[in-house]
Amino acid sequence: MAAIISIKQLNKIYDSGFQALNQIDLEIEAGEIFALLGPNGAGKTTLISIICGIVNPSSGQVLADGHDVLRDYRQARGKIGLVPQELSTDSFETVWGAVNFSRGLFGKAPNPEYIEKILRDLSLWGKKDSRIMALSGGMKRRLMIAKALSHEPKILFLDEPTAGVDVELRRDMWEMVRGLRENGVTIILTTHYIEEAEEMADRIGVINKGKIVLVDDKKQLMQKLGKRELRLALKEPLDAIPATLKDYKLTLADDGYQLIYTFDSQSDHSGISELLRLLGDHGIDFKDLQTRESSLEEIFVSLVRSQQQDTGSTVSS
Repeated sequence: MAAIISIKQLNKIYDSGFQALNQIDLEIEAGEIFALLGPNGAGKTTLISIICGIVNPSSGQVLADGHDVLRDYRQARGKIGLVPQELSTDSFETVWGAVNFSRGLFGKAPNPEYIEKILRDLSLWGKKDSRIMALSGGMKRRLMIAKALSHEPKILFLDEPTAGVDVELRRDMWEMVRGLRENGVTIILTTHYIEEAEEMADRIGVINKGKIVLVDDKKQLMQKLGKRELRLALKEPLDAIPATLKDYKLTLADDGYQLIYTFDSQSDHSGISELLRLLGDHGIDFKDLQTRESSLEEIFVSLVRSQQQDTGSTVSS
């Protein structure tokens, strides 16, 4: 599938000397949901701001649907809708007026039917004549999404869109995102709610300290980096793991009543059958067993921690 966003050798160094982005290369495919994950200060918002033409890069190139975001700013920006983290809009304007005004800013002809559909999809139709100052925080967030969609963009950025919003809005938003993707809109989101990325995204990108750590298909990422655990609920507690089982990745939990075995989910040989046989030989009986896979959050934390350790060892050397 063709890339709708193409980023090559992108750098951003602020006047203070701080390098927010370091040699970013990234392609985002048309029609996908791409989740950009990273800790606070990793460079997520700076990257989005450059693609949207809000911040100028120090060097490198960004194409949005084939348009250079610097040379062809108006054409590139017209392809993009942005829902920023911060809620900022004219408090004295009405909902209907604000969304129509946003559409007009991009040179689009009036389309009341389309604006009505957006407002209905976001449960804002009943508030269309209300002034923005009278809206709740959740309704203002819905309004920001409506404004971002007003000019029918092909690319939609959602920068921490569900931070601090209620469960109902979060559910409505993801239902709307799925519908937009079905209509060919490319969605790029940043989120602290990693379970949302795990549920919604087609691909995951991890950024840390201004560098792209990894980009992969979500399922493949979890298969390659995820681990599986076998948890055995023991009939009698263990004081210690027998020395003859030291070759197995075993840990004790719950005051010795639970034995946890970690193994590679991609390996052809899990070692479970041999482990269970050895436990039987040692007279270690269990009453229940469960398996679980690593979550995306665990993988993300592991990746960031690994990069920080690598960086630290590089600096110290």
